[in-house]
Amino acid sequence: MLFSSSSTLASINGLAGMSLAATPALGTLPVTTWVLGGAIATMPASLYMKRAGRTQGLMAGAGTAIVAALICALAMGLHNFWLLCFGTLVFGASNATGQYYRFAAADVAPVDYKARAISLVLAGGLLGGIIGPGLSRYSVDAFPDRFLGAYLVPIIYALVTIGLLSATRIPDPTAAEQASGGRPLREIARQPKFAVAVLSGAVGYGVMNLLMTATPIAMGMCGHPFGDAAFVVSSHVIAMFAPSLVAGSLIKRFGVLNIILAGAALNVACVVVALNGVDVAHFWLALVLVGVGWNFMYIGGTTLLTETYRPEERAKAQGANDMCIFVMMVLSSLTSGFLVSRAGWDTVNLLALPVLAAVAIAAVWLAMRKAPAAA
Repeated sequence: MLFSSSSTLASINGLAGMSLAATPALGTLPVTTWVLGGAIATMPASLYMKRAGRTQGLMAGAGTAIVAALICALAMGLHNFWLLCFGTLVFGASNATGQYYRFAAADVAPVDYKARAISLVLAGGLLGGIIGPGLSRYSVDAFPDRFLGAYLVPIIYALVTIGLLSATRIPDPTAAEQASGGRPLREIARQPKFAVAVLSGAVGYGVMNLLMTATPIAMGMCGHPFGDAAFVVSSHVIAMFAPSLVAGSLIKRFGVLNIILAGAALNVACVVVALNGVDVAHFWLALVLVGVGWNFMYIGGTTLLTETYRPEERAKAQGANDMCIFVMMVLSSLTSGFLVSRAGWDTVNLLALPVLAAVAIAAVWLAMRKAPAAA
């Protein structure tokens, strides 16, 4: 349900912003505020869950999504660009809370099952990749004001989520975990594993968000209809989560660092495809490759992160990791509209290469550090 909502917003936020913005350069600002809301809320959400428990925190996030959907729908009805930006900001806060589903699974899984648990939770995005863009295609013109109906659909997802969570038992934090703060965050962050884990997740999400946000706009500039853009985004979301069915097993077999490196290589392959044409097939294959690359880098980074903190430190460590991810997403979404409209689609893709190289170098560096220790 979370990813059904997220894939819907990924399909329409930029286009809705472009329809209301005074200039094309501001068109992706609703995407930026969506991500900014997540950056603002991710650490408070983690600390709230440490005090109130996962179930209460996740249900609060679903309730926030209902409020956000109503604000965005009202913005489209009033043709108010800044109200739309505020609505997507609130959506971002809801999305930040939902990111902790994967940690909820990892926290209760046995050590040798954490990667599998994380990947299986993210596999729920497979259904989201079909439902979200599929319903948005039919709801986008359901009302005279375009996109209004599409913004109301996430209310359904939120209500289903609340129903599911009310019937789900997630262990609450123990009194010892609530009382103890563990090591300072700076000490946790000094670990090489922590640095590589955060870099992998942040860059994987940043590159994916940059290209996914720019793609519907670039396809529109190339004359492709919204239906084709929705199909490409839907395929991209499926590609993001389909590998989750096997990612945990691959990490166990080949090692987490090798999977992170494979993810970076797939992202580079995406750039190569994107630079070779602007047909629908090029956009489709590029976004499929970046989707699989994101999956390996994100699950790999999350799995590596779980090896860096103690139970009483999970709130600060997880919150710091996700804040870094959301900051990278803010930067990528803030610049994507300007870059694709002013500098072009090729420039957007070329900018991804240096940060992907940084991840690859960091993963190789960590592997070299671990090799002598293992010997």
